[in-house]
Amino acid sequence: MTPEERHLWYDFLKDYPVRFLRQKVIDGYIVDFYCASAKIAIELDGSQHYTQAGVEYDEERDKLLRAWGIEVIRFPNGAVRDQFADTCGYIDQIVTSKIKSTNRK
Repeated sequence: MTPEERHLWYDFLKDYPVRFLRQKVIDGYIVDFYCASAKIAIELDGSQHYTQAGVEYDEERDKLLRAWGIEVIRFPNGAVRDQFADTCGYIDQIVTSKIKSTNRK
């Protein structure tokens, strides 16, 4: 894991009340973090994701994950380093919202 992935995992997701898995393989792709109950994948993007090849790869990958009903949430590494509390708060909002909408069905 990258330093940002370790930070998000050990300082937030590992003990989050809703279970997350790290480095989860889904249809041949590895997502950084995955929450099955909320059907979300969290990706932390380093500089390689902002090249033309990286953008194209991510678009293809995200399309496949969406076909599985999984929402991909992306954060630049800098958000985890510099705005950690806000990043965690946003993740919590998304997870809570997704779980509530699933329970209503």
